[in-house]
Amino acid sequence: MALVVAPPSNPTSTTTRFPIHRHHKHLLNLLENCKGMSQFKQIHAHALRTTTPNHPDTLYLYSRIMHFSAFSDLHYSSRLLPQIHHTNSFIWNTLIRAYAWSSHLKDQSIILYRRMLIEGCVAPDKHTFPFVLKACAFLSALCEGQQIHGQVLKLGFDSDKYVNNSLIHFYVSCGCLDLSVKVFEEMPERNLVSWNAMIDGFVQSGEFVAALRKFVEMQDLFDPDGFTIQSLVSACGGLGTLSLGMWVHAYMLRNCDSIVQNDVLMNNSLVDMYCKCGSIKMARQVFDRMDKRDVTSWNSMILGFAMHGEIENAVEAFDSMCEMKNIMPNSITFIGVLSACNHGGMVCEGKKYFDLMVDVYKIEPRLEHYGCMVDLLARSGLINEALDLVSSMPIKPDLVIWRSLLDACCKRNADIELSERVAKQVLASEERVSSGVYVLLSKIYASANRWEEVGLVRNMMSEKGIVKEPGCSSIELEGEFHRFISGDTSHPHTKEIYQTLNVIEQRLQNVGYVPDLSPATMIDELDDRKQNSLCLHSERLAIAFGLLKSRPGIPIRIFKNLRVCNDCHTVTKLISRLFDVDIVVRDRVRFHHFKDGFCSCKDYW
Repeated sequence: MALVVAPPSNPTSTTTRFPIHRHHKHLLNLLENCKGMSQFKQIHAHALRTTTPNHPDTLYLYSRIMHFSAFSDLHYSSRLLPQIHHTNSFIWNTLIRAYAWSSHLKDQSIILYRRMLIEGCVAPDKHTFPFVLKACAFLSALCEGQQIHGQVLKLGFDSDKYVNNSLIHFYVSCGCLDLSVKVFEEMPERNLVSWNAMIDGFVQSGEFVAALRKFVEMQDLFDPDGFTIQSLVSACGGLGTLSLGMWVHAYMLRNCDSIVQNDVLMNNSLVDMYCKCGSIKMARQVFDRMDKRDVTSWNSMILGFAMHGEIENAVEAFDSMCEMKNIMPNSITFIGVLSACNHGGMVCEGKKYFDLMVDVYKIEPRLEHYGCMVDLLARSGLINEALDLVSSMPIKPDLVIWRSLLDACCKRNADIELSERVAKQVLASEERVSSGVYVLLSKIYASANRWEEVGLVRNMMSEKGIVKEPGCSSIELEGEFHRFISGDTSHPHTKEIYQTLNVIEQRLQNVGYVPDLSPATMIDELDDRKQNSLCLHSERLAIAFGLLKSRPGIPIRIFKNLRVCNDCHTVTKLISRLFDVDIVVRDRVRFHHFKDGFCSCKDYW
């Protein structure tokens, strides 16, 4: 429907200010009630015909016209800018902000800012910098952002907390945590957003302990809000500290309103945190109580089930998600369900879901999807089929894929020639090869009693300066982490720990335990030396400490940097039965829940 806008009787007259003012007001009211671009263009056309560029009210009118068009049709608003006489910073900022918030034109925000400087008719103000720094942060445009930081200093906005908050976020997004800390520390005034930006920056950078320490500092100045809580939850998940994560969750329930408590992003973070901290039961409770769920909610739960070896629950959750009309599985969803198949050794099901992803949901497989399938096939003994998949992939295989093949060769006792062929692919990778690859190759040679080749591998590691990554395990007790490396004697309770290890060893012998010496085959050493090295693996030290200090009925939770070896897996199962204790171990790949002499992985990992 066409709009009827009555122009003033004489729009160029300077003696009829009231009618002109009333006309501008009328146009503003029409803009406020505008329903779309068709009506907007009619209002704009009337404004062009019935207003004068030099009138004081016209600039404000055009600032509102720019505001509407910028968030409705960016292409239209970009053509509008040159037509506005005597622009101000608000008009420029409006368009810069619209580009910064757009989905695919964020670079234009930086280009427009540069044009603003070159034309020089309007200077940037304190509102300009947060908008353009947001675009720089998303694009990781470090060089451009640093130049903008220079403009901030030059124009004297370095004391503005809003500008500094944007700088903190920008430097964190570009991976420059040290520079964001410097900005934060030099701020003359901080608000809650400043602290939240810094805490979240530490979390994004993996500095979880630093994030928690910064939160402790903040508590003396500000009460945490939903953003603070969400960052803390992520930090707890990164550290695997269940007790602190539960404290943060309880704090939220006591102190935050229902909007925060029912927020989808908040609850997604809680589900993810509980999964990473080893409590899939708590994760499911949060998930089941959510009023609203999005695709991330389902993905977190499916990935959590897979990581904890609850394969049937992962598949059931996937099927339930597919039945929902308003949520579609995405590439992350299929990583979760393929991981579940991988952890359960379900080859046929894995192939079915891979085909479903490609044929039905039209999702192009990523490297992670191929990695799941290659690992699934190889660990199930179908190494040649896994190699065929690698050779047919449209994507270049990465180091993770080649290493999973080598690991399968080692576990499945593949022939030496095949293992060597895979090992050559690993060592020829352009990526940095870890010590684990050499250890696997050494084990393959050792299992065939080819000790000369084992020595060659060790010499190769020495020449390249590669040191075997030590096993490291941590256990959280009363909110404090205790870390152990293999053979560790540095802990204050070392004497009691080793006494407990002796008790464990005696009980194991009483039930007929025979050590599996295959994990200790790096050199051709005597069996008693191999057995002693196994007894001092880091997770056994952590478990012994847990038996000493944990309260009865509380599961012992261990986090380990490497994959659990066969012997330690067997021993942990026996300890759970002999000492009537639940033990949860998260290794490099997944969680193992040990109870009554059994493991949730069903001895397949």
